[in-house]
Amino acid sequence: MRRRTAALALGTAAAMVLTGCSAMSPNANGTVTLNMVESLTNPSRTDLLKGLIADFEKRNPKIKVNLISPPTEQADQKIQQMLQSGSGVDALEVRDITVGPWSNNGWLYDMAKDLKGWQGWNAMTENAVKASEDAKGRTFFVPYGFYGLSLFYRKDLIKDAGFSKPPASWDQLLKQASAINDPAERRYGYAFRGGANANSNATAIIEAYVADKVDLANGYKLKNGRTIFSAPEALDALKTYLTLFKKASPKSSVSWGYPEMVEAFSNGSTAFLLQDPEVIATVSESKSISKEQWDTAPLVAGPSGKTVQPLATAGWGIAKGSKHKAETVKLIKFLSQGKASTDFTKKNSLVPILKSATEDPFYKTGPWSSYVTMTKHPDTYLNVSQPRGVTWWSEWEQKSDADVQKMVIGKVSPKELLTGWDAYWTKKWEQEK
Repeated sequence: MRRRTAALALGTAAAMVLTGCSAMSPNANGTVTLNMVESLTNPSRTDLLKGLIADFEKRNPKIKVNLISPPTEQADQKIQQMLQSGSGVDALEVRDITVGPWSNNGWLYDMAKDLKGWQGWNAMTENAVKASEDAKGRTFFVPYGFYGLSLFYRKDLIKDAGFSKPPASWDQLLKQASAINDPAERRYGYAFRGGANANSNATAIIEAYVADKVDLANGYKLKNGRTIFSAPEALDALKTYLTLFKKASPKSSVSWGYPEMVEAFSNGSTAFLLQDPEVIATVSESKSISKEQWDTAPLVAGPSGKTVQPLATAGWGIAKGSKHKAETVKLIKFLSQGKASTDFTKKNSLVPILKSATEDPFYKTGPWSSYVTMTKHPDTYLNVSQPRGVTWWSEWEQKSDADVQKMVIGKVSPKELLTGWDAYWTKKWEQEK
């Protein structure tokens, strides 16, 4: 998934908050000022948010919003410091990997009662409504969009290699990428992910191979309660994945993370890339390949003809310590519906939360159409929830990334890796009971 970086300095307001400044009280004229903190900061995104906030303030003259934009690489830590202080933050960006620990610590406000009967729910997709609630029916954030995988591919390279259409399965992807791969010409089949967040793509192929058996409520479990890593199909998946590296990927991709993968596709050196929709904007700006040379296809399937789409998400929540919860709920409602929501998802290249997007020409044509295809065929492209909210998710990412790299360089076999992953999750779930 994406890892945006931006070297934005903390503003004066942020510094005040971090030193323990209490939440801003209403002015003499009754105006309330909310502190809102974003996490996935970058300059254009911050400007977009400021524009949306300005529109909100115009509609709600008694509410002012102070946007705080820490550098992305420090943001979650800064937000946690604010939450621990118990004051100084009202609205905040909550991600599927932070909602677990933050809510377990009692730092997030449950908006379920405030949003009961809200008409905005009717305009949202089923995925968005589901993502807004945890297993206990609590709403700690309202999603603003999703990060879902699709296959970026080079139309010209596929045609030159003798193929009439992009691959629809992992086996077809291996075949086409291997045929295109030619290191002597500095042309490679696949932008492999062997570095940061390598576990995500490895898990994607495993989930595709066990699609008929997967528990949709927990993408790391089979319907029989065991881990997906215990299934025989998981071994077939990892063997295919390892072959994809050996036969169709640059050797240097053993250490590639998000930036290197995207750059390799954008500069024209690789034919296939598995990535989130935000990359659409990045590739569109490339000077090395033209818009006629590339497109996206739906996420490739496993042997059953089905695949699993693990939708990562984030959204807007409220700090438990906020003194202005009613006003903050009003802000979140505004950002989560209508033009504000549409503008945010389009300009951030996110899978939208609104049903109306399927009829929007922006999403129906070009690289976005693959996401509409997946949305319209949920029986083929199964949506699952991964256990990204568990308190040990960061520990898991570090361990699993290292394990994938060990497998790629031959220090562990696919079978040994899966045995370790199965034991890890089985033990963690037993400890939860």
